[in-house]
Amino acid sequence: MPDKSLPTLVDFWQTLTPTSLQQLGTHYTEDASFRDPFNAVKGLPAIRKIFEEMFERLVDPRFTVTEVIASGDSAFLVWEFSFGIRALKPQHIRRIHGGTHLRFAPDGRVCAHRDYWDAAGELYAQLPVLGPLMRTLARWFA
Repeated sequence: MPDKSLPTLVDFWQTLTPTSLQQLGTHYTEDASFRDPFNAVKGLPAIRKIFEEMFERLVDPRFTVTEVIASGDSAFLVWEFSFGIRALKPQHIRRIHGGTHLRFAPDGRVCAHRDYWDAAGELYAQLPVLGPLMRTLARWFA
């Protein structure tokens, strides 16, 4: 199912801009679900809002897909996300590594999108106030 649409979808995510977000419906069904460590929403407007807010809060957010695994009506993308935080040293580029499990509807569009990444180790540990606390906790529980 995703064989034809998957390269186009990967390109969409790697070249994502506030303007290209308007094309989300080309790649996702109207009732698609989206889940990550901070959000669980259903429907294009809710998904679009998450990424609109991403562009408002972050500087130059970019996804780089490093691996694609597809089987049947599912795919898994391994990616690196780079960004600056507008409110906190926007020139400092941060990186998060993660993966996305996608399920495709019969028409080839995404009907379910779930992101997997370590919010504590990949994001919170990089922040000035939370970082030292998260690293200490990680050592205690390792």
